[in-house]
Formats: sequence, C-alpha cells, structure tokens
Amino acid sequence: MKVSIIGAGGLVGSCTAFALQTGKVVREMALIDANAEAAAGQALDLMHGASLMADQTITSGGYEHIPSSDLICITAGLRRKPDESRLDLINRNVDLFMDILANIQKAGHKRDATVLVVSNPVDVLTYLAAAKLDLPTSRVIGLGTQLDTIRFRALIAEKLAAPPTQVKALILGEHGDSMVPIWSSATIAGLPLEKFPGWNAHQASELFTRTKGSGAEVIKRKGGAGFAVGLAIQEVIEAVALDRRAILPVSSVQRGCYGIRDVALSVPTVVGAGGVHDTLEIELWPKEIQALRKSGQVLRQTVDAVLTRLAGK
Repeated sequence: MKVSIIGAGGLVGSCTAFALQTGKVVREMALIDANAEAAAGQALDLMHGASLMADQTITSGGYEHIPSSDLICITAGLRRKPDESRLDLINRNVDLFMDILANIQKAGHKRDATVLVVSNPVDVLTYLAAAKLDLPTSRVIGLGTQLDTIRFRALIAEKLAAPPTQVKALILGEHGDSMVPIWSSATIAGLPLEKFPGWNAHQASELFTRTKGSGAEVIKRKGGAGFAVGLAIQEVIEAVALDRRAILPVSSVQRGCYGIRDVALSVPTVVGAGGVHDTLEIELWPKEIQALRKSGQVLRQTVDAVLTRLAGK
C-alpha cells in the first residue's frame, strides 16, 4: 500500500509517518507539505532509519503522488490554541481544507482510494470531504474519537494502576466538546469497570473531564500532540491495509445508526480494505444514546453554518 500524508512536515504528520515506519505494514509513503523543505527533511530522517525497520520507500514531493496513492491521509491544518474548542477552528481551517480537496481532485485520485481525515474539526471536515470528493462515502473516514478513546483508556489505566492494554472503553460522537463517554461497556481484563478493585463512580467525572481536556493539556505543555495521535492514525491505516475489519471509533457520514443521519461522527465502525464496511449499533444506556444524538445535532448545526458560508463565497 502507498500512503500519501498531506501535512507531513508538521508534528502530527511526521509522527504518523514514524508510526507507520515502525509498524512495517505500509510499503510506500509520500510526505507532502506546503513547506516542501520540511517534508523533504522528514523523509530523509525516516529514510536514515530504514535499515533498522522495514524495506519501505519513503519520499517527499507534491500532489503528483496522489494518483498512485492507495490511501490519502490529511493532517494539514492550523494549530488549535490552548483554550480554543475544535469547532472554533472551523473558520480558520475550512478554506485551507477545501484547497487541499481541490488539489487532490485536480491531481486525480484513484477511484478506489481511501481518504483518512485527521485535520480539525475532523467531523465537519470529514463530511465536507465525503461531499466534495468523487468517492463512495464509505471510503472517506475521519479519525474521529479514535484519539479520545485511547486517551480515555490510558487515563483509566493510570487511575486504577491497571495494564493499559487490558482497558477497553470508548468515546463516541464528536471529536470535541460534545463527545460521549461510553461507561456502559467499559471493562478491564474482561471485568466490568464498576467491579474492578479501586473503582468508584465519583472517578467517572474526573476521568472524562481530563480526557476531554487532554488535547489542550498537551498543547499547553509541549505545543501540540504527536506521538499518541500518530499511533491512533497508524491503527486505522493498518486496519485498511490489512483488511482487519477492526471495530474502531472513527468518524463517517451516518445513515441511520442510533437514528443519526447526514452528519459525520464516531460510532463503532468496522474498518477494513476500502474503508467503512459497517457500523454497529451496540447496546448503550439510554442516556448515552441521547447524548450521542445530541452530539449529532450540534455537528449538524455547524455543518449547516459552514455550507451556508461556502455557498455565499
């Protein structure tokens, strides 16, 4: 598989490339960035480590790589400020994203390519990509709450001194302020969370609040997220490359799951070759379903505002 990473000169894009290199699954990577020198430098740095990793081709360049790419990962975007919600980014990022989509169309993508949107606000931009690109909507995926979910699991593990790999918990809905923690299915080593030693219900609010603020916390401390998001992206890309049919909390345009339609957000999603194979309506608590539907309404209002703004340009 050939993966082109648009925005590869930045922190998220370069960490994605490194994660894919260490994963040893992707055969070829093309690093694309408005700052061509930065992309070339990242590609050179990765190439220097190739003999210890895998027989991959790692190059840099421009949109000439798009026609031969099997998966296009879009990470380019303006950085979120510490106290800014992801939806507040929309007016600063939509125009940039639409230019990227236009360049992808101009270059000519494969008819069977898969597009993974990482740029924020990811759910809104995923919806725009699905509408704009000449691809089935199933081939357009947003990273969605995949990153929020792995942060959530890590924080639960830290709080309870549990092995992080044995924590199973989900965040669904918007990758942003209206995200929904799914406590109903959370487990550690197969045990329901409420039965795990040391757990009490008062910890739930604290853990979710910190999860929701994790992005801002990382930005404040080090300038931006990189390692964890790179690993989150790697899991999605390798699910596509290996046709894993992995169930992941990624964003796609919904067609009725939990009664939600015509908006992109995260639900349990079967991801394999070609993108989205199915969405799963797992049993949730009624209040979780209600919160998920509300998240869809919040995003729908934002999408409507964006479409109105674009129509008036």
